[in-house]
Amino acid sequence: MEEILARALKAADEAEVFVTSAIETPVQFETNRLKHIQTKQSRMVTLRVIKNGKTGYATTTRTDDVGELVDNAVATAEFGQKAEFHFPDRKRFPKLEIYDPAIEKVTLEQMKQLGDEMIAAVTEYSPEVLCEAGVTKVICELGILNSRGGKASFRQTVFALGIEGQLIRGTDMLFVGDHASSCSPILDSKAITRTVVEQLRLAKRQATVTTMPMPVIFTPDGVASALILPLMSAFNGKTVLEGASPIGGKLGQKVFDANLTLWDDPFIPDRPGSRPCDDEGVPCQRTALVMKGVVNQFLYDLQTAGRAKTKSTGNGRRGMGGLPSPSINALIVEGGKTSFKDMVKDIKEGLVVEQLMGAGQGNVLGGDFSGNVLLGFKIENGKIVGRVKDTMVSGNVYQLLKDITAIGSDSKWVGGALRTPSLYISNVSVASR
Repeated sequence: MEEILARALKAADEAEVFVTSAIETPVQFETNRLKHIQTKQSRMVTLRVIKNGKTGYATTTRTDDVGELVDNAVATAEFGQKAEFHFPDRKRFPKLEIYDPAIEKVTLEQMKQLGDEMIAAVTEYSPEVLCEAGVTKVICELGILNSRGGKASFRQTVFALGIEGQLIRGTDMLFVGDHASSCSPILDSKAITRTVVEQLRLAKRQATVTTMPMPVIFTPDGVASALILPLMSAFNGKTVLEGASPIGGKLGQKVFDANLTLWDDPFIPDRPGSRPCDDEGVPCQRTALVMKGVVNQFLYDLQTAGRAKTKSTGNGRRGMGGLPSPSINALIVEGGKTSFKDMVKDIKEGLVVEQLMGAGQGNVLGGDFSGNVLLGFKIENGKIVGRVKDTMVSGNVYQLLKDITAIGSDSKWVGGALRTPSLYISNVSVASR
């Protein structure tokens, strides 16, 4: 990194070297059988420079030709965007528990056994289910060095496992599944398989719903599939800066239900979304996005913050070899006090939505969503009576989240970057055929 930085500074005014490496070991199962086990190693070096006030960058997976990397980065600066920032100087970062050496010691046989156990538990309950399962461990490392003295590095481990099942009977297709992830080994799959077996139990009977607005309970997975994508776009500082966010001009205003609070929290131990700094070497921070329904803050990287005349919130994240852009670390929706059981009891006729398919194909920036219910259940007189088919749910996130009937006490991690409870909303458009 020092050699690349030194070479870059001979041709540019400022420079930053960003290096990531990872060892990933996935164990994959398909149609109830082991499909493959492999180990993949990757390493990426990204050089970002500022020359004559413009940004240039280049990436490589090779480290044997530093000159080519520098030449490419400097060449792109001629056509790059105006740099509205300076690289950060040396900072202090919090210590986080996001690396567990025990993950490296988990054997392939243990990982295979976890997959076998998940499939066995599901097929024991329902032998006709065809399962896909996965158990993956990742050890990754990140390093940043820039010309203003900024320097950061950390290691992280991730362990993930999950199972998805299909039950096909004629034209009827049922999809079930659950997943979990952590920075430490997950060596007990019972919580995941209990969820899937419960989904299968509730889906034994079929039910029909009437086309009309009705109460809907979005489970944590339902919240993730229907409501989160528009919010993540709306709180992105770049979207705000471009005038495309529906809440961009509403900082300090009450936009949502007074019971809704959500924030970005990168400091939760043992979570894959946690980190001490972002991909630009800016210390991460806990950022309250909505406080009791009031829009409180947006998320920024260095460039976007510079254009907006504000400070980075430590949310600069990079895709594969790309420039940083604002992104969520770990989004937390504050839980409520109402149990899922009490939500169901309160509804005379309504839906439980576990999973929507295609919800992100509408006007995401405007907050609209519309999707087929991939997995959902009908509620009648306070009880779940069966699975629904050929049903669509649609609405506008901003309208629905203005009036939340109840927020659940059942908060759950969905993936490594979202923790949310169930949300009970009393007036959602439902269409069935």
